Amino acid sequence: MVFIGGPRQVGKTTLALDILGGDEEHPAYFNWDYGDDRRILLAGGLPPDQPLVVLDEIHKYKQWRNFVKGLYDKKKSRISFLITGSARLDYYRKGGDSLQGRYHYYRLHPLSVYELNSSPSSDDLQTLLTFGGFPEPFFSQSKRDWKRWQRERLARVIHEDLVSLEQVKEVSQLDLLATMLPDRVASLLSINGLREDLSASHEAVDRWVRILENLYYCFRIRPFGAKRIKTLKKDQKLYLWDWSLCQSPGARFENLVASNLLKYCHFHEDTMGDTMELCFLRDRQKREVDFVVLRDGAPVFAVECKTGSRVVGKHIAYFAKRTDIPCFFQVHMGNDDYEVSELRTRLLPFTRFAAEVLQV
Repeated sequence: MVFIGGPRQVGKTTLALDILGGDEEHPAYFNWDYGDDRRILLAGGLPPDQPLVVLDEIHKYKQWRNFVKGLYDKKKSRISFLITGSARLDYYRKGGDSLQGRYHYYRLHPLSVYELNSSPSSDDLQTLLTFGGFPEPFFSQSKRDWKRWQRERLARVIHEDLVSLEQVKEVSQLDLLATMLPDRVASLLSINGLREDLSASHEAVDRWVRILENLYYCFRIRPFGAKRIKTLKKDQKLYLWDWSLCQSPGARFENLVASNLLKYCHFHEDTMGDTMELCFLRDRQKREVDFVVLRDGAPVFAVECKTGSRVVGKHIAYFAKRTDIPCFFQVHMGNDDYEVSELRTRLLPFTRFAAEVLQV
């Protein structure tokens, strides 16, 4: 079996139907929300002549894991299964997983720069920055549709997925927290600061942020502990799955880069089995490089974001001399592209970096 998880409205069902080569009336497509499909599944009436069956939203069934396990164990020699779902699929599969060893899990991300074009342009990048990477607002490219979609998506994430995942009484507080987080993007996330703004306990706010992470609303990255440098140990940086919510152009660009790098890490984990992690590098004197990509605990490369085309940043020069990070990239929205060999650094447009480094 293959599980496909990811944020709401990222295109999981569309992808599954495209793999089938048909529409929602395809005989191998079953949606748990549809009564006739639900009755067929519970009666064990899978189509005998279909080598692949798609089960959409099956995780809404309380006993879905045992149900799917039984289908797989009975039909695995004749039928492959593709199972799609929102945050709940990822959340539920982690606890008491009776399906272990029977599936591969893939995370579907919003659109990224290198997916749009083999040689992405500045126009491609600007469209992604403006409308985000979720398919519906991106392909609509209408500010009005984007604003309506944002309001509806947040309501569904908070009031539908949240209620089914967690026993949370403070839904209005989570609503407020979700509207506050875009202003915290690309900076160290202070739970104490949020606690004061929300008039809540540290433990409650930390739990609420983790809930929003489980719902694919935001994600955090930890500091990379480089040798010979007094780096941060606990502070984390926050980013959103939908970077178009960021008001600051610099934070929005950095968030887009973070999302593209996270997608790169998840792709290698889900398809190659590597242990990947996205971190950042910052010492106690506040010198910082935005991102470090790790494979099996070892740094692969570091990335610094600049909205304009400039000289190599002084923090890259500092850390290049004091860490064993193999190479540094300074990405920007301009045109300059050159290397500084003594610093193991290349300054280049992000579109070119995406095409050459993140292309998978």
